Amino acid sequence: MAKNVDLSSIVRNWQTHHGVYQHGWSGSFQDYLDLVKSNPKVTRNAYQRMYDMILEAGTEEYVDFKKPVVRYKFFDDTKNNGKDAVFGLDVQLMKLVNVLKAAALGYGTEKRVILLHGPVGSAKSTICRMLKKGLEAYSKTDSGAMYTFEWIDPDNQLDGLLGKEAKAYQSPMNEEPLLLVPEDLRAQVIEEINRGQDGTFRVTIDGELSPPSRFIFKALMDRYQGDLLKVFKHVRVKRLILSEADRVGIGTFQPKDEKNQDSTELTGDINYRKIAEYGSDSDPRAFNFDGEFCVANRGMIEFVEVLKLDVAFLYDLLGASQEHRIKPKKFAQTHIDEVIIGHTNEPEYRRLQDNEFMEALRDRTVKIDIPYITRWKEEINIYKKDFNAQKLRGISIAPHTIEMAAMWAILTRLEKPKKANLNRIQKLKLYNGKTLPNYTEDNVRELRKETIREGLEGISPRYIQDKLSNAIVAAQQNNKGSVNPFLILNELDSGLKHHSLLSDEEKKADYRELLGVVRQEYEEIIKGEVQRAISADESALQRLCANYIDNVKAFTQKERVRNPFTGVDEEPDERLMRSIEEKIEIPESRKDDFRREIMNYIGALALDGKKFNYKMNDRLHKALELKLFEDQKDTIKLTSLVSSVVDKDTQEKIDIVKTRLIKDFGYDEISATDVLHYVASIFARGDIKNKA
Repeated sequence: MAKNVDLSSIVRNWQTHHGVYQHGWSGSFQDYLDLVKSNPKVTRNAYQRMYDMILEAGTEEYVDFKKPVVRYKFFDDTKNNGKDAVFGLDVQLMKLVNVLKAAALGYGTEKRVILLHGPVGSAKSTICRMLKKGLEAYSKTDSGAMYTFEWIDPDNQLDGLLGKEAKAYQSPMNEEPLLLVPEDLRAQVIEEINRGQDGTFRVTIDGELSPPSRFIFKALMDRYQGDLLKVFKHVRVKRLILSEADRVGIGTFQPKDEKNQDSTELTGDINYRKIAEYGSDSDPRAFNFDGEFCVANRGMIEFVEVLKLDVAFLYDLLGASQEHRIKPKKFAQTHIDEVIIGHTNEPEYRRLQDNEFMEALRDRTVKIDIPYITRWKEEINIYKKDFNAQKLRGISIAPHTIEMAAMWAILTRLEKPKKANLNRIQKLKLYNGKTLPNYTEDNVRELRKETIREGLEGISPRYIQDKLSNAIVAAQQNNKGSVNPFLILNELDSGLKHHSLLSDEEKKADYRELLGVVRQEYEEIIKGEVQRAISADESALQRLCANYIDNVKAFTQKERVRNPFTGVDEEPDERLMRSIEEKIEIPESRKDDFRREIMNYIGALALDGKKFNYKMNDRLHKALELKLFEDQKDTIKLTSLVSSVVDKDTQEKIDIVKTRLIKDFGYDEISATDVLHYVASIFARGDIKNKA
């Protein structure tokens, strides 16, 4: 019988590991000043806090085609098992963090709207979501601790100043407590706090109190005839935890129907029920400071599809970014401290560029391009995150299925190379880090520079994900058990006809042509794997290698070779040597040089006391495998699979090959059988062509 759930034990363990109680810290204004003295970083502004948050997750430096790149591990989203991880955008994220760094240091970018610009599905929203979630989590840590205050009247002695029978009035914009220090006293307080500090961080006090807090502060100063210490007795400082769900420090604003949306959603609106209590609509206590700018104070506001907003909303952005001020209805400009990030697609950004009346906004934005990924291995990571064994029920994905879908996606995003001897598939491999003859890292950098819109057009990852889902569901319904690249490529092809974002027939034709390129590439991959599986007989490869080396040695030293069967000394077997060398395209004119290279390499190993193994030389290894495959494919009779007439001896050999495919290349029983049948049909077609 199952035991009952021990809820109390679970809750206690959770509270212990999540520090729930420490988040309830509260104290007097004096307590807060002492806390600031011991840890000045609790007063950081929004940009400083966000930059430190990213930096604390760690960095990693590497060189990408001779260009140094810093990878910020924050965007790996390891705390959520990579759920929102961003792949392949290290350079763009480095530019974003550099903007945040400049803003944190007060170099001017803190007065700008950060605008993430790129095509649909390029991870703009994901980046914003990660920053918002990161700030929430960071505010719960010791290093990310931040504080705000509330006005208190425990003895009801303020005659309803905080509201009818109210004992506390929370700062409506979660303001920094140091803003309570009057302007003419700030220099002395700052000097006292910073005295004796190590100089790595200097406390500053920027901004003013919000209208309600300013109203209460002034009323208390009047009540106590300017006695500031008595005013501070009505202040309780407390820990501030950011939360998008609770609308604390994290704001999100997105366009809706213009008739049902106005700028009060950004700056707040009058609370008509409170007018009766306070007697005037110009009393700040009768105003709801719950607009997204107010809510996001001390944290971050995300503008979804920012350039789709009505012009009236964009005007609010001008003051919010440049002056860090917003203008609530009937009140003076109000200070805000928040990171403003918007994102937009290309059509809206082009419209902004063409609108001469929006020069002020263009001038106050820092645009960061977030293009599609153009590196194959990074695109693969996107889909492997969502389509893995843990998420698939009773369906396997054959090897290379995701890789081929990702390859097609990348190809659609690459511009046609201007060099006549280079095609898009080769360009994809160069970008992916593969070396090709006559192409250095400098050449690849030049290839990237000469592009105009590479990564800003092409197929979105969402389209690939949708089609992968369709193929998996179809396989489940049809009890196929396995999804292979051909099923995915067919799904991608059929979907182009009704693609919602693709109306250009010429572009559709180009994308279909690229599907054919991917099919050819896949055929070459599986032919190679089947060839290696057939020729993976270790002892046979060693015998063939030994025979080749004996003949090469005799050839280079102008000796004869003893035939092990007849015992007669014979001339080196030129036919054998050339049959191996031709597999790696060693021309007749280069055969002598190649053979001498092999013997010199073996001699150098011998001097070091090492013994030659064919695996030490990749080219020779490949040549031996291809030669052995050619010799064995006829004995295995792979083409007999097409006719389904297989004798017992042949079936045993085929089962061995299938086992190697499963063990060495990651296939399962179904996909290994499918691949063998398909490759057999290719060879069968080849036999027919040869006979013709």
